[in-house]
Amino acid sequence: MSKAAAYAISRDDRTQIVEQHTNLVKRIAHHMVARLPASVQVDDLIQAGMIGLLEASGNFDHSKGASFETFAGIRIRGAMLDEIRRGDWAPRSVHKNSRLIATAIREVESETGRDARDLEVAEKLNMELDDYHHILNDVRSGRMIGIEDLGVTEDALLSDKQDASFDGPFNDIEQDAFQRSLSASIRTLPEREALVLSLYYDEELNLKEIGEVLSVSESRVSQIHSQAMLRLKSRMQDWTG
Repeated sequence: MSKAAAYAISRDDRTQIVEQHTNLVKRIAHHMVARLPASVQVDDLIQAGMIGLLEASGNFDHSKGASFETFAGIRIRGAMLDEIRRGDWAPRSVHKNSRLIATAIREVESETGRDARDLEVAEKLNMELDDYHHILNDVRSGRMIGIEDLGVTEDALLSDKQDASFDGPFNDIEQDAFQRSLSASIRTLPEREALVLSLYYDEELNLKEIGEVLSVSESRVSQIHSQAMLRLKSRMQDWTG
């Protein structure tokens, strides 16, 4: 079969594929928006996800062994995350405070040789504890802090690493080393912070659901999540810069 014929067939099938998987886009969008600040609109995620679905329909190679739904799901989520990053709604103060907190945590832990406590970080920043907690909430509400902020793409979290070969063996080795370092850092987190990350990323619970599990407010879960991510960022500074 010629390349032109193959392309014509794929183009004819593309509309049907997209129609069959529109609900997948909507399902992913509604699941994702439940874990994001209220300023993120589900319609924006769906629109971005549809673009990801179209790209997936044109790039899918059934010979790789993965199902189209698995492949498309990765591309759809990636397109949605790209849209969120492009529409970063955080004021400069949020970015500045994120860096200041990560630095303060690193300094306190370097001085004490143990996990930095909330009060110690607040004192390092010369602020009251309530103000520190308020900033943590602002950081979480102002922008999505996630594993990807440490330099991990969604594809890099997949066990099969389908895209790793694109950049050659050195990139693969470097990514493996980064993943090991990140995993080791996560294991050193305070128990409650590690649990929140596990419930959020592994179990895919939203903040309200995690609060019910821990018997704390949604606001407190937001603070714990933000501090866990900033603590990780401080401990991974040699990688993230």
